[in-house]
Amino acid sequence: NIFKHSQSKYTIGACDWSINNASNLGSMEMARMIGLDGVQVSLGLAENEMHLRKPEIQKAYKELAKIFKVQFTGLAIGELNNIPYKSDPRTDQWVYDSIEVAKKIGVNVVLLAFFSKNDLKNDPSGTEVVIEKLKQVCPHAEKMGITLGIESWLSAEEHMYIIDKVQSPNLRVYYDVANSEKMGYDIYHEIRWLGSKNMICEFHFKENGFLLGQGKVDFNKVKKCLEDINYSGNIQLEGAVPEGSTMLPSYKLNNQFVRSLLA
Repeated sequence: NIFKHSQSKYTIGACDWSINNASNLGSMEMARMIGLDGVQVSLGLAENEMHLRKPEIQKAYKELAKIFKVQFTGLAIGELNNIPYKSDPRTDQWVYDSIEVAKKIGVNVVLLAFFSKNDLKNDPSGTEVVIEKLKQVCPHAEKMGITLGIESWLSAEEHMYIIDKVQSPNLRVYYDVANSEKMGYDIYHEIRWLGSKNMICEFHFKENGFLLGQGKVDFNKVKKCLEDINYSGNIQLEGAVPEGSTMLPSYKLNNQFVRSLLA
């Protein structure tokens, strides 16, 4: 990849919803304009029937990835925040199908989002439903070599409760530094603790209302944590557009910041 330095342990992408292209083919060109290695693409939205499941949509994305010399850095089902995995039976098929899609576009992690209507914090019954669903689908993920990543408001220990119950090597934590900071968790301790168990599949580098490096998360400390747990792989940029700023110049700065940080 023309943007990726061969010696780098990390691949820098961004969530398609953060670069103004949620579930949109335009995300590939936007990634190129920013200078990213690639995009964490959405499986889809309810209104387009999770369109990345369709071979012709996959083909269109792949062609644009070639044209703009970017890659797929991840796959996410953000729509679970609106149509909850914990309560809506339609989502079972989405999660099952996302494993196949991940294989076809060449990514090995699917982000499952647990916010808004899908929040598991202080919802023990919802959590138990999700555990049972994950027990059903994880064998398929194992067979296909795909990891399912839980991103939520839960603490490291609460995430581990779910993972220990499901008992699958292909279920891990999708760690978002800004979410955990907002909840008041000790993110530097959490990253090391989860990392020591090899339980973090991927990271969101995110800030709320600030550029990366100018907000509440100490990214120099985060970098040290990544080194301590020997993490390599994808890092997705999310959020991090200051009030009154626009996405494109902000993301060029975020991309530059993360590359110099991790160089």
